Amino acid sequence: MKKISWMTGSILTMSILLAGCANVGDRPNGAKDAKPVEFIDSGRYNLPFSDAVQVSATKLLFMSGTIGAEPGSDQLVKGGIEPESRQALDNIKTALESNGYEMTDVVKCTVMLADIAEWPAFNEVYKTYFSKPYPARSAFGGTQLVYGARLELECIAAK
Repeated sequence: MKKISWMTGSILTMSILLAGCANVGDRPNGAKDAKPVEFIDSGRYNLPFSDAVQVSATKLLFMSGTIGAEPGSDQLVKGGIEPESRQALDNIKTALESNGYEMTDVVKCTVMLADIAEWPAFNEVYKTYFSKPYPARSAFGGTQLVYGARLELECIAAK
């Protein structure tokens, strides 16, 4: 039996989820010209994420968790949180683009960190991939991630 790589599994999962989200409903209150994505930022934080993102889109893309591994490999890039963050975000960008999405279509991210103390370092890299209005975001620290990764990142995109 051939072992399927995590990247192949992630792309397969994204494709299945994308196909299943073809028509999730009409715009709010029947509006035909309503903006499909509204970023809500109260201004209470000076951090790279929005308080909430309201989506009334017809196409949602739910991405599987992605780590900072070289494409087509389960080998992490060397150097710790910053290089792994860049590679994970590059992997997210590649997967988005291969499905007809862009980084600006991302509405929600969940960040899992092996050490929550590395959150500021992750934010510095994250801000080079996203700008205001930032996607909504959650982050938490854990004790073990797959392959000993420093982070795992999953995102939802909408069009």
